[in-house]
Amino acid sequence: MNLTLATPTSSAWVENIVTNFDEFLLDHAANERKAAMMAMSLVAHYPDRLELMEAMIDLALEELNHFRQVVRIVNQRGLVLTADEKDPYVNQLRHHFRKGSEHYFLDRLLSAAVIEARGAERFSLVAQAVSDAQLTTFYSTLAKSEEKHHQLFLDQASIYFDTESILDRLDEWLEIEKRIVEQLPIHPRLH
Repeated sequence: MNLTLATPTSSAWVENIVTNFDEFLLDHAANERKAAMMAMSLVAHYPDRLELMEAMIDLALEELNHFRQVVRIVNQRGLVLTADEKDPYVNQLRHHFRKGSEHYFLDRLLSAAVIEARGAERFSLVAQAVSDAQLTTFYSTLAKSEEKHHQLFLDQASIYFDTESILDRLDEWLEIEKRIVEQLPIHPRLH
């Protein structure tokens, strides 16, 4: 099963990130922390789904490691982490979760796959745009990791749902995400 985003990230987003890189770093750190928390939330809500629980614990540990790595860069640059802010992109995606436990569960998995795919695309763009060799390597590595994460969520969906249901709803999620990306203002944020 493959996931291709319905719209690419604009060059204006990349330019904004390069111009406001410190702000982006702070948002990036917050996103890594939230990703770890989201993985643990799935563990807490679905303890009876053993494959999911094991995969999400591993994911949470990996996301916490990414958080630690970003925090090191933040500290090297003399920045201070900020309080959490709601992520408009993620919040708008959540408005499209369906009711009913199985529909909701599938939507959580597929929206996470789309979010991770967008992260992979954007980290790759950041890696290409920054001039610092260490940051280029760091963001290239993160892009590869995020790509594995989006596949992880698709793989988890395939354990619990049939392929047709996944593909039909994934197409809807890709269109939902496209509309959100195209209408959100550009800020120095990952999403």
